Amino acid sequence: MYLSIMTAAPLAGAIAVACLPRSRGALAKLIALVVSVAVLVVAVVAWFKFQPGGDRLQLTESYTWIPAWGARFSFGADGIALVMLGLIALLVPLVIIASWNHAEQDSRRSVPAFFALLLFLEGSMIGVFAATDVLLFYVFFEIMLVPMYFLIGSYGADVPQKQRQYAAVKFFLYSLVGGLFMLAAVIGLWVLGGHTFDWQTLTSVEFSRGAGRWMFLGFFLAFAIKAPFFPFHTWLPDAGGAAPAGVAALLVGVMDKVGTFGILRYCLTLFPEASKYFAPLAITLSVVGILYAALLAVGQNDLKRLVAYTSIAHFGFIGVGIFAFTTQAATGAVLYMLNHGLATGLLFLVVGMLVSRRGSAAISDFGGAGKLVPALAGVFFFAGMASLALPGLAPFVSEFLVLIGTFTVNKTAAVIATVGIILAAAYVLWMFQRTMQGTLNPTLKEVSGLRQDISKREILVVAPLIALLLVLGFYPKPVLDVINPAVSVTLQQDLGVQDPAPTHSTTEAGK
Repeated sequence: MYLSIMTAAPLAGAIAVACLPRSRGALAKLIALVVSVAVLVVAVVAWFKFQPGGDRLQLTESYTWIPAWGARFSFGADGIALVMLGLIALLVPLVIIASWNHAEQDSRRSVPAFFALLLFLEGSMIGVFAATDVLLFYVFFEIMLVPMYFLIGSYGADVPQKQRQYAAVKFFLYSLVGGLFMLAAVIGLWVLGGHTFDWQTLTSVEFSRGAGRWMFLGFFLAFAIKAPFFPFHTWLPDAGGAAPAGVAALLVGVMDKVGTFGILRYCLTLFPEASKYFAPLAITLSVVGILYAALLAVGQNDLKRLVAYTSIAHFGFIGVGIFAFTTQAATGAVLYMLNHGLATGLLFLVVGMLVSRRGSAAISDFGGAGKLVPALAGVFFFAGMASLALPGLAPFVSEFLVLIGTFTVNKTAAVIATVGIILAAAYVLWMFQRTMQGTLNPTLKEVSGLRQDISKREILVVAPLIALLLVLGFYPKPVLDVINPAVSVTLQQDLGVQDPAPTHSTTEAGK
């Protein structure tokens, strides 16, 4: 019952909050926070109920849905899904706290509607990662577009209304078109897979080479747009720049991971031959994305757009790790999905705190702000260091695993991807130097928001993320123990690949 409760509770809470009158904003916020914390509690219990190394899918449930189609409300989690469910359950209450006063900044906006949309988004995202029925997965995949569309278009900040609406429509259309490709592939699965949508049953079906490759492309295009991978990335900087900071943290930190999760769960397991066939193309797109997005990030003057571009580069690392087809690289990719959510979530939330104080997201409008808000500047620096994968912080472990696992099978891709690390240091340090250090911008003295350093509410938001980034940076074993078995089954059982044997030089062999 854990997964169905985690899915249904936010959806029910969203309905309850949406029914409140506009004047009951305080009650709406309280209900949203209580529901999200309750989901977090259930997620923690589910984590401890999960047995690493046990059955591939655990916490399973299945209920009748559409008998004529063989579709069911089926839920279950492997180690890959479990870490993403935990990430959602953690980030949503932090985003609610961080966005506590956001909707009230404009009297035309409804506070209950804003928090109802956040809960609706949480329920639909949990449903995506928990679904083990392919049709149910597709339904949640499309439904979660709706709350995000309104959160960007109606509640975006720091940009003109036309720009928000443009970003929301662009996000929606890109995702919708990708979803249509996936729908065609889902129908193909049902027709050729024995009239069933059960994922576990479909993993044992052998499709013809042509059919498998076409259906792979249908799923892959949808997931590549969602992630996004180069060259399907152009919607993300617009959406990330226009969305409220908390919503952007969920968009980039969690929702985009549906793309990489979908590749692992559906592309690799259902179409192993096609996955191997298209792997060189996927790795090429990932490597190009790492370098291209990093170079564009260096030239950004908007803080939120810069962070969005950094995320495109990070998704390139995840893509390389997935399609390297080694246990180390794939485990690193899944761990990167978690660590990127923590680091980028923290970075977006801190950027939101700075932007709300300054009233602008333009880097050129800051300059020496660390002299006015030193504690917040310190958190900003920490988030930046996590984003560039500084050793000792969680993203370093995942990035290291991806690169070392890739190097054993594709030295060229690993070496080129390493250049992205150098560029990451450049754009993160440049961003921090331009905003927090140097001569104090005289106009900042007149900004009332910059007279207050980090507040207690903001400390409550950033403290759990900082703690996890530190703990997982030095001791990632509890998470790796959950991820490893699921990755091994995917690569060895479904994909039919083995890790390359260690090689030794002739000199070492002679000794």
